[in-house]
Amino acid sequence: MSKADLYPVAVDATPLIRDLQAVVGPNALLTAPSDLLVYECDGYTIEKNKPDVVVFPSSTEQVVGIVETCNRHEVPFLARGAGTSLAGGCLPVGGGVMIALTRMKRILEVNTRDRYATVEPGVINLGLTNHLKPYGFHFAPDPSSQGACTIGGNVATNSGGPHTLKEGVTVNHVLGVELVLPDGRIVYTGGAAEDHPGYDLTGVIVGSEGTFGIVTKIWVRITRNPQAYRTLLAVFETVDDATNTISDIIGAGIIPAALEMLDQLILQAVEEAFHFGFPLDAGAVLIMEVDGIEAGLDRDAERIADIARQNRAREVRQAQNDAERLLLWKCRKQAFGAVGRLAPSYCTQDGVVPRTKLPHILRVIQAISQKYQIRICNVFHAGDGNIHPILLFDERDADQVKRVLEASHEILEECIRCGGSVTGEHGIGVEKLNFMPKLFTPEDLNMMLRLRTAFNPLGRCSPAKMLPTAGACIEPSKPGRRAPL
Repeated sequence: MSKADLYPVAVDATPLIRDLQAVVGPNALLTAPSDLLVYECDGYTIEKNKPDVVVFPSSTEQVVGIVETCNRHEVPFLARGAGTSLAGGCLPVGGGVMIALTRMKRILEVNTRDRYATVEPGVINLGLTNHLKPYGFHFAPDPSSQGACTIGGNVATNSGGPHTLKEGVTVNHVLGVELVLPDGRIVYTGGAAEDHPGYDLTGVIVGSEGTFGIVTKIWVRITRNPQAYRTLLAVFETVDDATNTISDIIGAGIIPAALEMLDQLILQAVEEAFHFGFPLDAGAVLIMEVDGIEAGLDRDAERIADIARQNRAREVRQAQNDAERLLLWKCRKQAFGAVGRLAPSYCTQDGVVPRTKLPHILRVIQAISQKYQIRICNVFHAGDGNIHPILLFDERDADQVKRVLEASHEILEECIRCGGSVTGEHGIGVEKLNFMPKLFTPEDLNMMLRLRTAFNPLGRCSPAKMLPTAGACIEPSKPGRRAPL
C-alpha cells in the first residue's frame, strides 16, 4: 500500500473551499493545479504529492477556523513554513489541506532585559537575528537555510546550525509555544519565564514535526552578541587529518563557536560560486571559530591552530576583518545552493555519529560512493558529529534515483552501527520512517505513538509522518534499546 493510499481524501472540494474562504477570505487560498505544484514537496524532492488546497492564515484565530473546518469535512491537514526541510516533513501525504504559515510573520515583542522575544511561526530565522542586531542580541540556532527557513519550521524539526555546537539547538532556545491542537483548541506550554514547573511539554513539542498540532506563537530565548570573534580556515591534504583535528580540539577541552568541514568536491562548487580562494587541491578544509570576550580569544585561536598543525594542516589562515569572516560563512551556508553547479539534483542526508567515528564514517561514505557510482560531497557540522553527505544525481533517471536511495540507506545504517542516529536536525518526515524500528524497540515506538495519540487522537494532523505505524513494526518484543539491523 502506498503512503497516498493511507489517507485518501474522498471529499467534494467545493463545500470545503467555500468554508475555508469564509475563514480566511477569497485571496488566501490556492487551488489551481499549477499553483499547488509548488507545494508538492519540500527540500526532499524524491517523494512528491500535491495538497488539495493551500490556505494562508494570518492569525491564530484563522488557524483555529481552518482546523475546525478540516475536522468538519474529515480532511487531513498539515502546517508548512518555507519548505526548506529535507526529509519530507511537510509532504502532504494523501493530499488534504496545507496550512502555509508564511503570512504569520510578526515579531510581537523583544524584551532584552529578560532576554526573550515573542514571534509568529512565519518569521524568517535570519530576519529575527537582523531585527535583534540594534539591541546587541541574536537568535542562536542558525541553520544553513537561515535566510529562508522560518522559526516555526525550526521548532518543528529542532533545527541546528554551525553555531549550535556551543549554544545548543532550537529546543535550548524555545521558552514556550502557543499550540493549536488538532481539535482546534488553543493551549500554551512554557512562556516568557524560565523553569516552569511540571513536565517539559515545550521540549516534547519542539521536534515533533507538526504531528502534535500547529504552533502559532513562540517565545524564544535571545542571546547577547559576542564581543569578538576569531575565525580560522585550516587546509588539509586528507579528510582523515581534518576529522582527527576535530576530535583533538574537543578532547583538549575547547568548545569552539563552530567547527565545519568541507571536502574537495564541495569546495569546487563553492569556489566557483564565491571565489573565496579555497585551494581546490585540498582534501578538506575546516572552518573553526571561537567567540566571546576579547581577552583570551587570541590564545584560544592559537591553541586550535596548533592542534590543526599537529594534524598536518598545510595552512591555517585567519579572517582579517568582518568582511572576510562573513564571506567565509557565506560560502559555508550557501554551499548547498552551489551544489547545483555539480549536478541537476541532490539528496542531503543527516546522520549523526560520535566525533571519534568521523574518519570511519567518511571512509564508508567514500566506499559507498564507489559502490553505487554516485558522487557524494560532504559539508557538515563536524563539531557535533552531524554529517551531511550530499548525493549528486539526476532525478529524471530512474536508475540513478534507485542507486541514490540505496546509497543513502547504507550511509544511515552505518551511522546506527556507529552508535549514532539517522537525523540530527532534518527530522524523520517520510524519508526515514523505515529507520525508526532500527533505532528503537517496538516498546519505544509504541510509547511514542501513545504520546502522539494524546495530542492527535484521530491522526488527522500531519498524518503518516515520523512513526511507522502501518504493519506490525510496533508490536511488543524482547527488551532492548536498539533493535538489531
